[in-house]
Amino acid sequence: MPMNLFRALRLRFSLKMSGAVLLFFLAGPCLLSFSSCGYHLRSTARPIGMDIHSIAIPLIRSTSSQLGFEGAFTKVIREEFFSHSKVPIVSRSEADAVLVGKVVHVETEALSYRLEQGVVQDQNTSYEVTDTRRIRITLDATLIAGDTGKTIWKESEMEEKETFSVGTDPLSNNYNQMKAIIEIARRFAERLYSKTMERF
Repeated sequence: MPMNLFRALRLRFSLKMSGAVLLFFLAGPCLLSFSSCGYHLRSTARPIGMDIHSIAIPLIRSTSSQLGFEGAFTKVIREEFFSHSKVPIVSRSEADAVLVGKVVHVETEALSYRLEQGVVQDQNTSYEVTDTRRIRITLDATLIAGDTGKTIWKESEMEEKETFSVGTDPLSNNYNQMKAIIEIARRFAERLYSKTMERF
């Protein structure tokens, strides 16, 4: 092969390789950014696929006769959004979206018992006392557009449950039950946050 032709071919090959290397380094960051696209979108802590710049979370309502927990329930849900989202929580009249929740059912049931010894009419007797109870709460939730009132998403009969111990002290029993309710509220809060901020 003539020397001039050999040099020309080698120069052409070197130019191709240099171009390929340059293209790799230029395209590399783009490829990486595409591969981590989902992460970057979620790291903004804003809803994906929705233009929501503010949200209202009114007091959770309840149709249950077991009242008194709605304020604590609502606080837990608001704290979930406040802690993880960059979307501010505002009043209903100012919000782009309104998260409306309603507790539609609260049920408690005995799970386990213990035997107690006592005296009834001068006779020793054994009787069962509830040791552990379970509380089950059903929630309906709807996310509504603040300007049009249109439903963005809705989920009915969301259910969570938690157990708590009971004893002879009514105050301790009420405290343990409220702890179980707060834990249920925390689980609901995670589900509501996920549906609102990460569903698209």
